[in-house]
Amino acid sequence: MQIGGAMSLLVMKFGGTSVATPDRIRRAAKRVGREVANGHDVIVIVSAMAGKTNELVGWVNDTGPFFDAREYDAVVSSGENVTAGLMALTLQEMEIPARSWQGWQVPVQTNSSHGAARITGIPTETMAARFADGMKVAVVAGFQGVSPEGRITTLGRGGSDTTAVAFAAAFGAVRCDIYTDVDGVYTTDPRIVRRARKLDRIAFEEMLELASLGAKVLQTRSVELAMRYKVKLRVLSSFDEYDENAGTLVCGEEEIMESNVVAGVAYARDEAKMTLLGVEDRPGIAAAIFGPLAEAGVNVDMIVQNISEQGHTDMTFSCPVDQVGRAQKAIEDAQAAGGFAYSELLADTDTAKVSVVGIGMRSHAGVAAQMFRALRDEGINIKVITTSEIKISVLIDRKYMELAVQALHDTFDLDKPGAERSVRA
Repeated sequence: MQIGGAMSLLVMKFGGTSVATPDRIRRAAKRVGREVANGHDVIVIVSAMAGKTNELVGWVNDTGPFFDAREYDAVVSSGENVTAGLMALTLQEMEIPARSWQGWQVPVQTNSSHGAARITGIPTETMAARFADGMKVAVVAGFQGVSPEGRITTLGRGGSDTTAVAFAAAFGAVRCDIYTDVDGVYTTDPRIVRRARKLDRIAFEEMLELASLGAKVLQTRSVELAMRYKVKLRVLSSFDEYDENAGTLVCGEEEIMESNVVAGVAYARDEAKMTLLGVEDRPGIAAAIFGPLAEAGVNVDMIVQNISEQGHTDMTFSCPVDQVGRAQKAIEDAQAAGGFAYSELLADTDTAKVSVVGIGMRSHAGVAAQMFRALRDEGINIKVITTSEIKISVLIDRKYMELAVQALHDTFDLDKPGAERSVRA
């Protein structure tokens, strides 16, 4: 998109650690200035300073347990407003024409789900006119928008990533750079596997799976949005020296010539396995069980149903450990209301989920067998298995989680580039 005669528009998002102090804001502003000097108009999306949102949430919680969600959003969104103003002031001191924008000023249009709102639209006319008038940088407070009723909303944790991708999509940006405290997307967590390798490129689908499986680099909703609107994402560190080839590019599968069969290993440490024994085996029983769980806000993941025996079956599912109590109450209430019957509910709260992800699995057989052999060789028992076209996940005892991640990383040679990923000619 051409705005104000500029070469192109770039979106740059800076996370909380990247803007944690005035010095770090100045460092980030220098990166923005470099892109302006390269001919870009820039939309900068900022998070609150590191730790500020937690502080604001704590203040809200101190007022009482039953707070008004609309006022919650009014309070917790203020952290991003402060950062946006400071960033704009810093850029102005560098003689770069910049202006801060709060969500309602753009406006970032959302639905009315306070605390977890979804973006419904971003009109571009007003901001585009300001670029045409000579503004070079628009600094936008991330994580926030405005409801149809005119109230401030927030997008949920990590919502600034989603804000950045939404602006990139709305303005047709050439790329969306996500600056954080890590220098890219790795084959697994480097804190667990020292030989973990930074990927130069990763497909949208792989990144989406890794994000949903516990990788903390990008928020899941931001990757979904980028994949839908084909927004190129680049994840890179705000603390490294400038390098135009730094970070990891998240892009379409068609832009990657060759992929390793497995791109990465992800894990979720705090998973629980819940099993309903002696469930009556009849049409509609799954809906009777998982409907109340959904209504209670339980995030059910892996589901396995055993073969029916004499009219009864066992149903196993996984969920986050901190939702076990909620899940138990939902099931007990559903049984008491006559929804379904079962003989016993077992909860194993000492499990973890480990997954391998890769678009290369579509065309390569034997990945599951190789994964299971690696776990067998380490004496790790598998409790639950689920698969998709590009993912295999297993539930195991939590004490073996790090061993499993290391073993799978070694098994699939993820420390080696293998077939190097490159752009097609």
